[in-house]
Amino acid sequence: MSEELTPYARSLGITTDRQEDGAPVLKVNFGSNVEGRPQHLHGGATSGLLETAGYAALRAELARQGRSHQLKPINITVQFLAAGKSKVTFAKGNIFRLGRRNANVEVLAWQEADDGEGRERPIASAVMNILMADPES
Repeated sequence: MSEELTPYARSLGITTDRQEDGAPVLKVNFGSNVEGRPQHLHGGATSGLLETAGYAALRAELARQGRSHQLKPINITVQFLAAGKSKVTFAKGNIFRLGRRNANVEVLAWQEADDGEGRERPIASAVMNILMADPES
């Protein structure tokens, strides 16, 4: 999967951690390339992780269905829910509408937590509306 990531995603250090329910869970390790203010994840890096996870989930589902489309964003809305700390950050997309020409995807980002409740306290979320254009058009 990492070979399918964009150069921007690779520059942030985003990788595929695992698959859950047929969708990839992406992760980014904390480092100077994603640091904003000291010891905190940059908002742009968080947004990049969310967007990449959304596209990855959609591509995985389209591949399962034997479909190939060029993906173009219609709208992406990011909500920052908590400050990202200097920890590993994960993100996973969930498709809640998949039509012939567009898709709606929700993405959550969370961090490892000492109490094991990281996913229950996301640091950011995104809603993506994506146009799926025929690759020949």
